[in-house]
Amino acid sequence: MQRTNYIFHQNNIAEFKSQLLQWAQQFNVAVWLDSNNYQQKHSNFDAVLAVDSFSHIETSYKNAFQKLKNYQTNTNDFIFGYLSYDLKNAIENLSSSNFDGLDFPELFFFQPKKLFFIKENTVEIQYISNFQNEITTDLEEIYNQTTNILQTKTNNQIKIKLRIHKDEYFKKLNTVLNHIYRGDIYEANFCQEFYSENSTINPLAIYQNLNKISKPPFATFLKLNDKFLLSASPERYLKKDGETVISQPIKGTEKRAFTKIEDEKLIKQLEQNPKERAENIMIVDLVRNDLSRSAVKGSVKVEELCKVYTFEQVHQLISTVTCTVKDTIHPVDIIKDTFPMGSMTGAPKISAMKIIEAVEETKRGIYSGAVGYFTPKGDFDFNVIIRSILYNASKKYVSYSVGGAITAKSEPEKEYEECLLKAKAMKQVLLNTK
Repeated sequence: MQRTNYIFHQNNIAEFKSQLLQWAQQFNVAVWLDSNNYQQKHSNFDAVLAVDSFSHIETSYKNAFQKLKNYQTNTNDFIFGYLSYDLKNAIENLSSSNFDGLDFPELFFFQPKKLFFIKENTVEIQYISNFQNEITTDLEEIYNQTTNILQTKTNNQIKIKLRIHKDEYFKKLNTVLNHIYRGDIYEANFCQEFYSENSTINPLAIYQNLNKISKPPFATFLKLNDKFLLSASPERYLKKDGETVISQPIKGTEKRAFTKIEDEKLIKQLEQNPKERAENIMIVDLVRNDLSRSAVKGSVKVEELCKVYTFEQVHQLISTVTCTVKDTIHPVDIIKDTFPMGSMTGAPKISAMKIIEAVEETKRGIYSGAVGYFTPKGDFDFNVIIRSILYNASKKYVSYSVGGAITAKSEPEKEYEECLLKAKAMKQVLLNTK
């Protein structure tokens, strides 16, 4: 598929990004990925907008990876979309029978007619050549967008409910701990949902507020007809750049302090915390094992182990694992070999997924899946869908989920507090509180 490129410089890039996102709301399908200039080491661009579907694939988990493989190969162009957590059922003999209030398709990718890549003050537009005559009109429309009138419009009826109440959470957590003490698993990522029914929100305003207070490196605004993902994810799942594949699992969380001195103390504590390090190292081992399925023998390396990265609300321990892959391996197979990401399952992976399915009350769906893109060359980059608000506008259903890694050293009260800490930003923007 031929694309027409047009490159220009933009002085006020922050305003242009805001105008671009406002303009994108007219389309049924849109994906916006923004690094917030945070983590430049492995980034090819600062932000990208993909809009207006030329072709797409939408499917349940059944045979999903093969269908995606065929679509990606035959399209031979940029495709953007997501993999839901429940694609696990396509890989292993697993099921997802918990409640689902959102009804996102289990896999969705589309080939955008219109692409905007932003790197520093440079904007590169790539339109499918059949639509190149729309570039001038579109740019005029973008520059005419007013961005200062955005208010968070809600029906003021947002009441956030817990799918699992505190006492029940402790009971379920003890069930997970008993599995760990018995030796069934070493670690499990146990998640819970917060939700609001009969609620109307302004998805763009909520996303912008969430992004403003979080400034994460893997922010996402995704619109799929009446369904929205508003994500402030700090975590990269998997990136392929030529023959190099990079995974950056997050495990280990500490709150932020009000002063620099206190903050530095908390960073040191997190660096040295045996429980948090153990959580991270277990998942690093799992990631190394997953990557070794596709990797050139002996090429899997841990580049960073338990390095503290600081975000607006929390400090996190992040490890970076890399490997080399042969160019004969299909990019979708690399994803299939590592999906779902170990940071959202536990170890060993299959046993952990069975246990968390039994104790959780909500089907994860797109939460703890991945959103991102493939390039025409077969490279890709995907985040982990966490710290995210999900919204089905037709059903007026708003949802966000949070979880934590449970290990033998977990203290139930502390695990619960960590969940509330991770949920803080989503709750704040939905209730419009400080």
